[in-house]
Amino acid sequence: MKKFGLLLGVLFLLSACENEINLEDENSKIGKNENPSSFKEISTIKIGGTGAAEISAYDEVSKKLFTVNNNSTNRIDVIDLSNPSLPVLIASIDLTPFNGSSNSVATYDGKLAVALESKPNKQDAGKVVIFSTSNYEVIKQITVGALPDMIAFSPNGKYILTANEGEPNDDYSIDPDGSVSIIDVNSDYTVSTINFAAFSNQISGLRAKGFRIASPTNNFTADIEPEYITISSDSKTAWVTLQENNGVAKIDLASKTITNLFPLGFKDYSLTENAIDISDKDGGISKNTWNLKGMFQPDAISNFKINNIPYFVTANEGDAREYSGFVDVKRISSSSVILDPLIFPNAAILKAETSMGRLNINTKMGDTDGDGDFDELVSFGARSFSIWNGNTGQIVFDSKNELDSKALEFGVYDDNRSDDKSVEPESVVVAKMGDKSILFVGLERADALMIYDVSNPSAPKFLQILKTGDAPEGLLFIPAYKSPTKRSLVVVSSEGDGTVKIFQPDLN
Repeated sequence: MKKFGLLLGVLFLLSACENEINLEDENSKIGKNENPSSFKEISTIKIGGTGAAEISAYDEVSKKLFTVNNNSTNRIDVIDLSNPSLPVLIASIDLTPFNGSSNSVATYDGKLAVALESKPNKQDAGKVVIFSTSNYEVIKQITVGALPDMIAFSPNGKYILTANEGEPNDDYSIDPDGSVSIIDVNSDYTVSTINFAAFSNQISGLRAKGFRIASPTNNFTADIEPEYITISSDSKTAWVTLQENNGVAKIDLASKTITNLFPLGFKDYSLTENAIDISDKDGGISKNTWNLKGMFQPDAISNFKINNIPYFVTANEGDAREYSGFVDVKRISSSSVILDPLIFPNAAILKAETSMGRLNINTKMGDTDGDGDFDELVSFGARSFSIWNGNTGQIVFDSKNELDSKALEFGVYDDNRSDDKSVEPESVVVAKMGDKSILFVGLERADALMIYDVSNPSAPKFLQILKTGDAPEGLLFIPAYKSPTKRSLVVVSSEGDGTVKIFQPDLN
């Protein structure tokens, strides 16, 4: 009898695996009929003003879209997406009873997870609230680390992860540890919150490779600020951007441990292929090379696998720290920015607003010999997207200055942002369409969406650029097999004007 039971169990597992394989095959067939170069806007819905549409998540069970709305109230707006060409706002989930402000949402199999920072003090522990997507009733509340800025379900639904940024208060008298919370859904939402203390003894080596630790206290664990999470398709590995620190962390989900910290180094703007316009006061748009480095400082991150090698892709937005108790940014034209006379003999010319003067640099980096002047100039962000080896953290590809160039060609480049992170790549999503890996890049300051084929990670191919709402923040890809129309959809949430736009590709 035991042998018979074991045999039935094996047959059941084989059947499940076969069904999964068949589903993947079917998904692949559906995707192959779509042209990733032909996305078109099919609908727009406006849910408010500034801050009204930051991040969205789609629930295929209820065919609803859940969108963060922090315009004038603290709520999640619920949009009926059963007809993507005619989205309808049908309800709102009031979050005021939870004493927190929502930053991010994620869905899985009829469950909505909302990340909330604590109010009035975001330095206190945050929380995750789980709702039913059908009736919006609360399933569970879980305490996580301070300022959960992004939330994600693992693809198998077993885990919920939050990137807990742990920002300080304004005078830096309170600076909580940056952390990642891992919630085990199947164990009654048991939570493990892990910080980065185990790597504090590596600070010298990390700094030498471009990892940034800088605050009034230089407290390693408090200084690290997790921003965004991506989880591998097998739900075993997560990669987390540490934006202010110019790094990415790799996490093993089974053991709930951080296994690697990857310093991302610097971009070299003295190279011709990295030439950029860095002044909004030079009378136009002119790309030049400069004696300048740029931290990558990614915001969003996504991952994919090619030939069994994992890769992660980053949106290299950049971010400074500006508090009453600590500021690490100034323009090169500032009188307090003194350039080393041997390295920058033409300092007076460089500090002019029509030259480098308008550019913001990190004032806590660049004095390599400790004599009080700048031997190197280090800016915020790389104005690009980059692809990295997920095992080693080594860079595989950087888009150099192409995002600026394509935005300029398309007529959406904002010269007023030339001195401050340019088109500002904010979000990235990699999705499978047929046998191709397709990358979507949201440009916050160009109000645009760029599409690439990254099936060859070392040589992505540009496919398309599309106009979005004002300041696109959230990108969401709905694969064809989950879509109400059985066609892939891209949902772009824009916090500048509170609009959600939906794009769909043509068929081949």
